[in-house]
Amino acid sequence: MANLVEATSQQQFEDFLAKAGKCLSVVHFQAAWAPQCEQMNGVMAELAKEHAHTTFVKLEAEAVPEVSEKYEITSVPTFIFFKGGEKVDRLDGANAPELTKKVTRLAVTGIPGGSDDNSATDLNQRLKKLINAAPCMLFMKGSPQEPRCGFSRQIVALLKTHNIQFSSFDILSDEEVRQGLKTYSNWPTYPQLYANGELVGGLDIVKELAESGELENTCPKAVTLEHRLKTIINRSPVMLFMKGNKEAARCGFSRQTLELMNATGVDYDTFDILQDEEVRQGLKTYSNWPTYPQLYVKGELIGGLDILKELKESGDLVSVLKGES
Repeated sequence: MANLVEATSQQQFEDFLAKAGKCLSVVHFQAAWAPQCEQMNGVMAELAKEHAHTTFVKLEAEAVPEVSEKYEITSVPTFIFFKGGEKVDRLDGANAPELTKKVTRLAVTGIPGGSDDNSATDLNQRLKKLINAAPCMLFMKGSPQEPRCGFSRQIVALLKTHNIQFSSFDILSDEEVRQGLKTYSNWPTYPQLYANGELVGGLDIVKELAESGELENTCPKAVTLEHRLKTIINRSPVMLFMKGNKEAARCGFSRQTLELMNATGVDYDTFDILQDEEVRQGLKTYSNWPTYPQLYVKGELIGGLDILKELKESGDLVSVLKGES
């Protein structure tokens, strides 16, 4: 397949990117010893058939260390997306639905007949949806549990000190959002705080609001735990509460659940209960279900791993995930 290639050196890697030009290149940093990499190569082969103008590159991460170090590859599989030789997105872990979604979204521009205007419109709609994902939304480097810069650490501490209930988005996980939001909001730096869909500002603004006593009035009041749980459960039509996330399960039951979910091809979101003790304990009572993982479809509890296994054996899993039964 002409658009599915393997790079065995830094020069080859650079040549493939140069040859692709403005078209999308997807580089799979892999390892021969990792079975999940072989599985994702199968997914890439299928995507290569559908996206003739996209170049899919397999690269043995340990064999080309200079490239792996440059793009901070710490685990396999990892996918880096390039256009015009520049990195535009990243995906860590074996997540077939997410890889398919990113390739489909990013492959539109730069191909004959592709539309940059349509792509910009799609990105703006995505940014608007993210900004309005919670009444108080923080775009930061890292997570509230593990901030990845001093400014993000300070703003998280301020919000917690003032009992501001907020959700967050790690801009280091999505280069398209990271760059796009700067233009969308005409605000060049991070972190960025939004309240009710409107930009509040960065760390300096939040500090000023805190000092003047206006921060609590600017940001929506903290909601009850029950309301918060309902909001998270309905964040996506298919919502999985687990230990870890799509890229890295933190227990065997969660890992098995991810394998079952990924095999269906149905899109879903996850919530890491290890990062939020309030949700971890509260959801057990709310749903009267004592263990994790827990899967919800359209706001309704389906069950845990055993239930999913039964649904798979009966052939009903996909229809249940799609809300058809």
